[in-house]
Amino acid sequence: MKDEDNERYRAPALDKGLDILELLAGVDGGLTQAEIAKRLDRSPNEFYRMLDRLVRRGYVTRIDGDRFALTLKLFGLAQLHAPVRRLVSYATPLMRELAESSRQANQLVVFDRGAAVVIAQQEAPGYWGISIRVGSHIGLFDTGSGHILLAFRSEEERQMMIAENLKSNEKPELAPEFFERLDQIRDRGYEMMPSAQTAGVFNLSAPVLGPDGQAIAALTVPYIALVNTRDAPDITGTMQLVLKTTEKLSRLAGADMAPAA
Repeated sequence: MKDEDNERYRAPALDKGLDILELLAGVDGGLTQAEIAKRLDRSPNEFYRMLDRLVRRGYVTRIDGDRFALTLKLFGLAQLHAPVRRLVSYATPLMRELAESSRQANQLVVFDRGAAVVIAQQEAPGYWGISIRVGSHIGLFDTGSGHILLAFRSEEERQMMIAENLKSNEKPELAPEFFERLDQIRDRGYEMMPSAQTAGVFNLSAPVLGPDGQAIAALTVPYIALVNTRDAPDITGTMQLVLKTTEKLSRLAGADMAPAA
């Protein structure tokens, strides 16, 4: 019965447009009309009018003449979502303060539709720092932010997040040790791990908690050892600064927490 209802309320044109947007979101450098058709197993002629409309409405742009790529319009619409805008507005001055005191860059990450997404980032105040573009999707299973977002959720929510992520990403079955690590992270209140993407970088991550005590975001410093930089705290001191910042943010988000020292 459910399948019959799904067929009854199908909107083929809408599905076609969403298929295009979801496909382009996962590629760099854009795709030609023929490449889009091939990947979606359709005729190229089926997509001519749809691509034209998406270009005219500003969701897609032409690059190199015959290639199509996403614009930032979808990201802009997502930023209009009130809770995200409110969280970023609260976080921005505290992230700036953290960057100044730690001499390191930092970023704020949330879970959205199966992915860990960077919604705000603060550059390091000096010459050196690791930055990640706002809007970037990062790993859920191999980053400090991803670990925090999973560790500070209920078991049921955690499994839903993993299942949603695995829909669009083929990954091996997660070992029991992975879930044991998440429990350890929750017990100690933070994650400190070598970056799986960049040598010499350590992810220092802590949760921004909501009123229910669950993570609504992760704040991460991609820590690099700075040489000949005055007043730069070491990795342990930087982790403490991250924790103090997330405590302040959690209180602003309504979490019941003891005051930061």
